[in-house]
Amino acid sequence: MVFTFENDKDLEGVILVKPFHAIDNRGDFTKYYEKGIYRENGIIFDIFEEFVTTSKKNVIRGLHFQTTDPQAKLVTVIAGAIYDVVVDLRCNSKMFCQWKGYNLTAENKLSLYVPKGFAHGFYTLEENNIVSYKCDAPYLRQYDSGVVWNDPDLNIVWQFETDSPIVSDKDSNLMTVNEFKHKFCGF
Repeated sequence: MVFTFENDKDLEGVILVKPFHAIDNRGDFTKYYEKGIYRENGIIFDIFEEFVTTSKKNVIRGLHFQTTDPQAKLVTVIAGAIYDVVVDLRCNSKMFCQWKGYNLTAENKLSLYVPKGFAHGFYTLEENNIVSYKCDAPYLRQYDSGVVWNDPDLNIVWQFETDSPIVSDKDSNLMTVNEFKHKFCGF
């Protein structure tokens, strides 16, 4: 079985994964994860839990992370398409506060490995979207946090098809990057 792993050149630790995929006269088969293959390619990732979200078109979810016991995530689109964004929030990283976006679709079958220390969010591009997050640590509600998706200091260029994306009250009121720096990095 052939997987390919593409290390992001800009954000150390972020990896785009092309899974094993086969098609025949019955349909198709996709294998998104195999512990041994991931380990052979430098990803130590043991699934602790999995979440699935469904979202309409023009929804923003994120940019989320846990302040204590952060989770690494493997994000995969089961149906639809998203513009997936990660932000490096590792205080000592040379890429601190840098972001990058990726097009993940049910058609391209790509998964994105998001290491601990990154905020993660996405914008939905189609009418019906199902997104799977496999996580390597438990979700801890009391440490659930994030940075606001439209922080001008991040200057994320979202692939909007609307002037008014659908955003939850929680996600609209997350902290700014400057608040994060002060609270978690001491500067």
